[in-house]
Amino acid sequence: MSNSSDSSQVPFAPHPVTAAEVIPGDLIALTPDDAERACWYVVTHTLPETPETIRVTLRPPLGGTDHDEVLGRDRRVISGCRRLDVGSVPRLVSDDLASVEFREGDRVSSLRVVDPGADEVSYVRRWGVWHRDLDGGSGDDVLSDAEVRGWGGAETPGAGAETSGAGSGSGGEFVVRHHPRPERVVAAVGGPRRVVVTGLGAVTPLGVGVDELWRGLLDGRHGIRELDGEEFAELPVRVAGTVPVDPMELLPRQAARRMNRAAQFAVLAAREAWGDAGFVAGGTRESGLDPERVGVSLGAILGDASVLVGGDRKLRDKGPRGVSPLTTPMTVPSQAASQVSLDLHITGEARTVTAACASGTEAIGAAIDRIRYGRVDIALAGGAEAVVTPAIMASFAAMRALSTRGLADGSSPSRPFAKDRDGFVNGEGAGVLVLEAEEHARARGARIYCEAAGWGLSADAHHMAAPDPSGAGVALAVRRAVRDAGGYVADVVHVNAHATATVEGDLAEAGALRAVFGRRNVPVTALKGNLGHLQGAAGGVEAVATVLTLHHGVVPPTVGAGSELDDAIGLDVVMGVARELPGGGLGGVSAGVRAGVPGVGDLALSNSFGFGGHNAVLALRRVG
Repeated sequence: MSNSSDSSQVPFAPHPVTAAEVIPGDLIALTPDDAERACWYVVTHTLPETPETIRVTLRPPLGGTDHDEVLGRDRRVISGCRRLDVGSVPRLVSDDLASVEFREGDRVSSLRVVDPGADEVSYVRRWGVWHRDLDGGSGDDVLSDAEVRGWGGAETPGAGAETSGAGSGSGGEFVVRHHPRPERVVAAVGGPRRVVVTGLGAVTPLGVGVDELWRGLLDGRHGIRELDGEEFAELPVRVAGTVPVDPMELLPRQAARRMNRAAQFAVLAAREAWGDAGFVAGGTRESGLDPERVGVSLGAILGDASVLVGGDRKLRDKGPRGVSPLTTPMTVPSQAASQVSLDLHITGEARTVTAACASGTEAIGAAIDRIRYGRVDIALAGGAEAVVTPAIMASFAAMRALSTRGLADGSSPSRPFAKDRDGFVNGEGAGVLVLEAEEHARARGARIYCEAAGWGLSADAHHMAAPDPSGAGVALAVRRAVRDAGGYVADVVHVNAHATATVEGDLAEAGALRAVFGRRNVPVTALKGNLGHLQGAAGGVEAVATVLTLHHGVVPPTVGAGSELDDAIGLDVVMGVARELPGGGLGGVSAGVRAGVPGVGDLALSNSFGFGGHNAVLALRRVG
């Protein structure tokens, strides 16, 4: 429904005239009060009724049904000083919503047709309720089926109490229409494929393995430790999130000696994810897969900075002959991806993404697209990092980016969103997902955790290290991820926040999420209180946790924030104990979601933001 006339281009100058003066095409209000509340009609026909009266046929200017008024010739009405083409004003009748069977994706619109300047009020049905704006943040603009059916009777949202009355009420002031959802268009052959998550692997400060990670998160434990090595003795900050197990002891010695520490983490996580996805230990050939149809995509900032530092020390101490020939291949950030490729005999591709602390998330996003568009069928994607070294720690401390708290009080020094947060805690580890084309996964009967539905990128273009305090870049990445997933903001039920526990970073992210979600209370959690900041690996590990949140229907608590959440954050931060995810997970509770529990969505977001303004957001969707 729209205003079919160009009357809006004619000057609007209401003034009184007599009924005898009106002619077809005039825009009139019957009383001054009607004019005040924008209740106008187009005169479609006039006919003498008696020597003293005139029968005037009226139609709302934006379309509707006609009705007659018998007016005395001297009766004063208000002319809008506009002439409309009567033939261009449509005849419209409200739909009977009582007999309509509503479906997801349907739209219902209401237009106050007596107001020439009115805008259509439109709601879309999603998750069993009606949303005024699927990408807006007003939690108040949500209606039930019963409320929407009432539009055809005596209530119309958005009109205000003074103009309530729709469809058949108030002289046909409103026209209500039902717009069925469009028929689903079948994707063309060769179009984008759906990507799912079938395997998970992790090596973190909470231990080796996904089970150690998940139990630690639900229990509210942290893996931040004192750095007791001699090389850290003079540093102003001597705590970090370090992996409690020597990865050398978990790998064949000869292979481990040719890997840097980050690559060791990556191989262990990749092996776990590979087995978790149902593939045979050893790699692609043992699993009966074409190695050319499998890829690797890992994020890293430096990989393992200690190798280069160690090579430089040996050069100074022993000269050129003391430097190992493995120094260069073990220094490059791409070593983790290449070692995973070697270990599992993956020949499709082995890529490395370096985008500061957003590296792991961006690497997962890149792998999603490689599968979507048919370059590979399976990809191991995530991040690995090992940069808990004296020089890196000293540099972060000099930037005043690290928390200066110790471990004396037993709590985590990393306190995302907390009122007393004072910086992040450096960390190490790896997180890897097995991503797979859905048809490939279902053909082999794989267990599917969730859909890797989309991702979004943006750049702050603000500062070499500090985030844009407006959060505009973060908000853009969030909206792009939701849109890439084919969803709406109304679909988001959880956010795993980047939240490093720096004052500026947490505020910028919180402001961005408030801008996107508005008054909607979306449960938010942050894991850096448990783990520290795993740098290029953070996105991979946090994606693993977000997948598990969707799968189990449980949101882990945010460690470190305690009860002293910064008032300026303004988010629904999960604290203290784990919380059930709205709609549950895939283990039974979610059956209600698939049956259409009102108001429940299906997307979870995992955020990663890095120095230099790199913003990356991953959107995951639970599947039935």
